[in-house]
Amino acid sequence: MKKTLQQEVATRNYKRPNKFIWWFLVHFIAPIAMKQYGKQKLTVKDDIDKYEGAKFIIYNHQSRFDWVNIVKMTKGRRINFVIGYNEFFRSHFKLIFKLVRSIPKKNFTQDIVSVKAMTKIIKEGGIVCFSPEGMSSITGHSQPIAPGTGKFLKHFGVPIYAMKSQGAYLVNHKVCLDNRQGMMEAELCCLLSPEDLQALSPEEIDAKINEYLWQDDYDWNFEKKYHFKHMENATSHYEDLAYYCPKCGKEFGIVTKGNEIKCEHCGNGATLDDQYMFHPFENAVIPMSLSKWVDLERHNEYLRIKSDPNYEFIVEDCVLGELPKYKYLTHKKTSIPCGKGTVKVNHEGFFFDGERDGKPFNFKLTYDKFWTLVIVTDCTFTGIYVNGEYLDIIPPKPVIGKLLLMVEEFSRFHFNVWPNFPWMKHIYDEEVKKDKYFFTK
Repeated sequence: MKKTLQQEVATRNYKRPNKFIWWFLVHFIAPIAMKQYGKQKLTVKDDIDKYEGAKFIIYNHQSRFDWVNIVKMTKGRRINFVIGYNEFFRSHFKLIFKLVRSIPKKNFTQDIVSVKAMTKIIKEGGIVCFSPEGMSSITGHSQPIAPGTGKFLKHFGVPIYAMKSQGAYLVNHKVCLDNRQGMMEAELCCLLSPEDLQALSPEEIDAKINEYLWQDDYDWNFEKKYHFKHMENATSHYEDLAYYCPKCGKEFGIVTKGNEIKCEHCGNGATLDDQYMFHPFENAVIPMSLSKWVDLERHNEYLRIKSDPNYEFIVEDCVLGELPKYKYLTHKKTSIPCGKGTVKVNHEGFFFDGERDGKPFNFKLTYDKFWTLVIVTDCTFTGIYVNGEYLDIIPPKPVIGKLLLMVEEFSRFHFNVWPNFPWMKHIYDEEVKKDKYFFTK
């Protein structure tokens, strides 16, 4: 019987990339990709050959082009990149993932296949590269690294290199899928030596990684003032994340067009220039950046979760998507429709109630093991894992930003398996500290 795609991915022999194919990637494919995002300033603080043998490379995942910088700064050394599992079912990635022997990882799950593959590569003296955040930045600033990262790295005890990028999100981000040429900077260093890993606890390792990789690209460009080519659609899809009006307090009235963002209820709004700076309308109340806007919404969601034991959010008519079994997804799709239903998020968990393949289908995910959503390409839909199976949930309206924040803050309120950064404590204060979200005089 023919193997399913799932079986093929699970049983694939993951080994180090072929030398010739990797040379071709470094000298021909990577330079073409680099031209798509403009200029780069790359700094190598610690040579990749400072330590011989096996090593990990970790990085702050600000954009889809992060791999290019890593390839450029590691002198052509062969690297096994860890990629989101669902991406292995998309036809335009099929060949390249096989050629460079990428390793699949089911985001935010205990994935035995990926752990075995990484272990094999490290034992062979290879280099494994992954983002400890688990997926690329959603809002423009970093996300805390996945639970267990420090424990995982300490177990292997091999050197940990880190690449930190700045500005990459402004070139290619999850709000709008177009590429916006501009300046991007990155540095590579040896963050943790084998001696460091032996001396530090898993919690101390986590803290060191979080502190080093932290980045807010909007804050960064407030100082740098680089210009980015956004083709006169700078605010496209901002409403997927910026769903709350900071002036009138109403939700889901934010609309965008060209370089403008506006609340259709009260007229509060702004334009966005090519440095990603908001220019508020007269008497408008606008956060400093998209990342600050989402942080303000997170603050609001947490306070509602904390104060209301009955707080919930319901979204009807959501399309359910599944991965194909035998044919790869084409036209850059991420799933094939298989059902429809209602999503409900409350203190008890994340619920889906509907149908799949014409039969009743429902599930519940609880926050002790489910603490965030998988944002695959942009913020118009989300992916989740149910009993190890990847599913897409595609709502009929822009609500993913709210669903994401509710899931994360419900999880933190009840279990805090995935705590926020220590420097983000202001989000959990009762009062809004305006200087954290708005420009103040």
